[in-house]
Amino acid sequence: MDHDQKIQSWVSDIEFERVGPVKSALKRVLMNPLVNYFPSSAMKAILRFAKCELAQCNWDDPGGWKSMVISYHGKPTQIADKILVNGGAMSMALRNRRLLAGRLLAKLITQADETSDIPVHALCLGAGPGRIIIDALLQSPDTAHATLVDISSDAFDYGRELAESSGLADRVKYVKGDVRDVTDVLDPPPVVVKMIGICEYLTDEQIVDILKSLSGVMAPGGSVVFNSISTAHGTDRFFRRVMGLHMIHRTPEQLSALFAQAGFGEFVSLPEPLAIYHVIVARLADQKA
Repeated sequence: MDHDQKIQSWVSDIEFERVGPVKSALKRVLMNPLVNYFPSSAMKAILRFAKCELAQCNWDDPGGWKSMVISYHGKPTQIADKILVNGGAMSMALRNRRLLAGRLLAKLITQADETSDIPVHALCLGAGPGRIIIDALLQSPDTAHATLVDISSDAFDYGRELAESSGLADRVKYVKGDVRDVTDVLDPPPVVVKMIGICEYLTDEQIVDILKSLSGVMAPGGSVVFNSISTAHGTDRFFRRVMGLHMIHRTPEQLSALFAQAGFGEFVSLPEPLAIYHVIVARLADQKA
C-alpha cells in the first residue's frame, strides 16, 4: 500500500452526510438561485425576524467560532437555523470536514507516537475552541497533547469547558497569539499541525508568511492538515451579500503550491462527499535528510 492509499484507508469507514441526486438538483435549479438573488436587505430582515442564530453570529464575527459551533452541533432550535444548519450544503460540509480532519489528525498523531520516545505534541492554529483537535486527541494515545493558538481568546473559555467535559483538560493548552509569537511555548516542537478553516480567509501572501514561520518551529518530517474550499456549495453570493462571509476559494492544487513554497510536500488531498472541502495532508521536508 503506497502513501496515498494508506492515508485514504484511514478515512474509508467514516459515515459522512450526503445529498441525494434529487435534492442536489433541486438546490441547484431552485434554492440556490433564490437565496443568491433574493434582495439582501429583505433576506437579512427575514433572518432577523426569525431570530436566526447562525446569521447573527456571522454578522457579529464572519466565519467565527460561534457559527462553527452551531453548524457542528447540528441541533438548532430556531426554524431558520434548522433550514440552514440541517439542510444547508455548507453546514453539512463543515460537519464532514470535522469528521475527516479529526480522523486524519488522530491517525497522524498515532503514527508519530509509534516512532517517538516522547509524547507527541500537536499544534492547532486559528484554534477557536479546538473542537477538531479535541476530536483527534480522543482518538489518539493518551500521552499526546496539544497547544491551541488563536489571535483572539474569545473562544478559550468555551474550549476549556469542552476539554474538561471530554477528559482532556490536562492535555490541551490555549495560547493567545500567532505562530510567530509563541515559539517559546512550543516545546517540544510540534509533530502534527492543524490549519483547518483558516486559509479561506487569508491572502496568498499571508498564508506563505505563516507557513514560513511554521516550518521554523515544526519538527522536521512533521505533518500539517489543512483544507481548501470550492464554490460547489453554490451559494457564495448569498454568503457574501447576506452573511458577510468573503471566502477565498482555491483548488487543492493552488493551496498546495503555496505550502510547497515553505518546504512542504507529499500532498494527499481527500474530498468530503459534497466536494465543497478537500482536506489535505502534507509533510515538512526533513532538512537533515
